[in-house]
Amino acid sequence: MAFLNMEQHTWAFTFGILGNIISLMVFLSPLPTFYRVYRKKSTEGFQSTPYLVTLFSCLLWMYYAFLKSGSELLLTINAVGCVIESLYIAMYLVYAPKSARLLTAKLFIGLDVGLFGLIALVTMLASHGPLRVQVVGWICVAVALGVFAAPLSIIRLVIRTKSVEFMPFSLSFFLVLSAVIWFAYGALKKDIFVAMPNVLGFLFGVAQMALYMAYRNKKPATVVLVHEEMKLPEHVKEVAGGAKPQGGAPTEGRISCGAEVHPIDVLPAVADVEQAAAAADEDVIRDDQNMLRPEQPAVIKPDVAIVVQA
Repeated sequence: MAFLNMEQHTWAFTFGILGNIISLMVFLSPLPTFYRVYRKKSTEGFQSTPYLVTLFSCLLWMYYAFLKSGSELLLTINAVGCVIESLYIAMYLVYAPKSARLLTAKLFIGLDVGLFGLIALVTMLASHGPLRVQVVGWICVAVALGVFAAPLSIIRLVIRTKSVEFMPFSLSFFLVLSAVIWFAYGALKKDIFVAMPNVLGFLFGVAQMALYMAYRNKKPATVVLVHEEMKLPEHVKEVAGGAKPQGGAPTEGRISCGAEVHPIDVLPAVADVEQAAAAADEDVIRDDQNMLRPEQPAVIKPDVAIVVQA
């Protein structure tokens, strides 16, 4: 029994080390973005919200690791994550425009300082011992589920644009790998608060990888729309130029109606011409019949008396 416990502890330690390595790679994945920001001295519209939320999550998991015994590996990686995310936020504050800088400072004070401080204060005062660990653990699970569900907006964007430009395959792959490793670590440590959120992280990561494989060779939908809009004026010109009203001049506003095959005012004119032609034919036929028919003299019937008054 002691051997099994030692083996389980060894496997948990191994998965914990692997989890630290993979998570460190995930934390360092935005380095190219911030190197570009440093080179151009501009954030170029990048948002600071992901880094603020990641810092908040790392602070919560650090607090949980302080309360939970035997969670040293969980403490180390989240401490490193806090340092890295703080550097990202500091660089963002240096190169961001004034409005974005003010928004980032407000979010940092409200979320990473205010909300985290409130959670720590309430749990320290209102709960004790194992209950405090459970309360903080459930808060960490809720925040982790929110972080893992955040890529849903990216998935919707990929489906709408049919482009994987906003969803790198390497990031999705490392998120799946990290979720698998930390799930194994939580299962071996019998820590439900570590294992549970990584199930959802694994499912979302697999969904992102599947979308990447489905849309990686497809052209973005925006290119098709631009192509159709470029071809539309030629078609409209052909429709508008192919039919003119009776005066010979094109009708105003015809170019804007590309769905018409025949202009609306041509059809009544054609109908009027056909009706006039049919009426003329009937008159000709009637005249011919009258010319061919001989005139009949007036016949006075014998039984009719004609009275002439003098």
